[in-house]
Order: sequence, then structure tokens, then C-alpha cells
Amino acid sequence: MHRSWFYLLAVSTFLASPLTADEPATKFQPPTYDILRTAEPIQLDGKLDEPAWIAAPAMGDLHFTWYKSGRKEQSVAKLLWDDKYLYVGHICQDAHITARHKQHDGPISQDDCFEVMFAPNSDKPNVYFNVEWNVIGGYIDNHRPNGPKQPRAKKWDATGVKIAGTYVGTLNDDSDTDGYWIVEAAIPFENFRDYMPHTPPEPGTQWNLNLNRHGGDTNMQYSQWSPADTDVPSFHTPHRFGRVIFSKRRSPFAE
Repeated sequence: MHRSWFYLLAVSTFLASPLTADEPATKFQPPTYDILRTAEPIQLDGKLDEPAWIAAPAMGDLHFTWYKSGRKEQSVAKLLWDDKYLYVGHICQDAHITARHKQHDGPISQDDCFEVMFAPNSDKPNVYFNVEWNVIGGYIDNHRPNGPKQPRAKKWDATGVKIAGTYVGTLNDDSDTDGYWIVEAAIPFENFRDYMPHTPPEPGTQWNLNLNRHGGDTNMQYSQWSPADTDVPSFHTPHRFGRVIFSKRRSPFAE
């Protein structure tokens, strides 16, 4: 009799538990970020020393979505905008910096590289673009006009993209220990005029966007601002991009 009572109590407790096998997984909450408008010209020199950069908030730690082993080398990233450009600035912790390729659309992914992916019309989240660069100014660009499961555009090149980088350490020499690398990138809005509701963006405009980092000869790590949901590394997951809002607030001082 005692065992029957105990058994029924245990079963009823299990069935009442909120942690049952049928409980749905936690709903994904994309990160968000307000892009401040720069109140001063940005000089592309790879230093991030203008007051607008200094005052802009960081986007937060990147996630090591497919981490297996090695040191997690973190990145600090910020965004700014004006009527002409989206600006991306970042500092990447890196003990062994690799950067060999300067040519446009070269094998940049073999180097330590950083990438921005974005859908400039949030009503069409599967129409997205990517620009990826290294610290010596090499970059690749393309877009997916029909989503991640369809081929990328056969030929698409952005015009007027500017990349400037600096670093602390020695490139392509893993016998010593480096510090970090910095890049400022300016991406003209005019490249996306046909895909944007307004050019330039109006304050309050929202884009779906992600930041990705990977590559290099030593301790290659995959990291992202908004984590993907694939078992193997894949940055082409627009349903997992974060959200950025173009703010009317200015940096360094709000008006």
C-alpha cells in the first residue's frame, strides 16, 4: 500500500513538472542594436579614434556558436551611419594574425576575416548581402537574391567600399604572439538603393543584420553577434540575424 502511494505521487509529480520532454524550446530572441548617426566626418584609417566611435555603444560579445577547443578570442564591434555610408568598426583579439590577400573577391576567408551580412529591407529577410574583409584591405562581396538555399548572384560587386586596418603584432608569423587587429569599413548605401525602402535610411528604419568572424592559420574560431542554429558552421541563416535600428540620435552627443 505504501509503495503504491509513493509510486502514484512520483508519477503525478513528474507529469506536473514544467520540464517535460514535450516542453517547447525557448524562443529565439535576436539581439538588437541602435546605430547612432555620426555627428562628425569619419576618417578611414583603422584607428577608431574619432569621438563618434569612442562614444558609440559596443554591440556586445560575439557568440562562439560552434566552439570545440582553443582560446576564445573576442571581438568588440560598433556601427555608425550618415547619409552616405554604413560604418562598421571592430577590434579583434588575435594572438596569431593571418592576412595575405589584398585582391577584391580573393580567398579572403583563408585569412583572419570579419563579415557583415544584412537584409536592407526587413520585409524581405531572405534578400541579403555580405561584405567580408581582412586587416590589409582585401574584401569580398555578394548577395543572395533568393535566400540561403538558392545560389548567390552570379556577379555582384559593391562600389565605393572602403576598408582601412591597423594591427598590433606581426602578420603571418606564428612564432610570436600578436595583440589585436582593427578595421574600419565604410559601405555606401547607394549599392542597395533598389533593395531599400528609403535611401539613405530614415531614422527608425530596421535592418536584419549579423556580424561573423573566422579564418586564420592558427586557432581558427567561428564567432557571431547573433548565433546561428545549424549543427555545422554556416553563416547563411538570415532567420537568425539580429535587428539594427537606424537612430536619429547622434554620436558623440545626442541632439
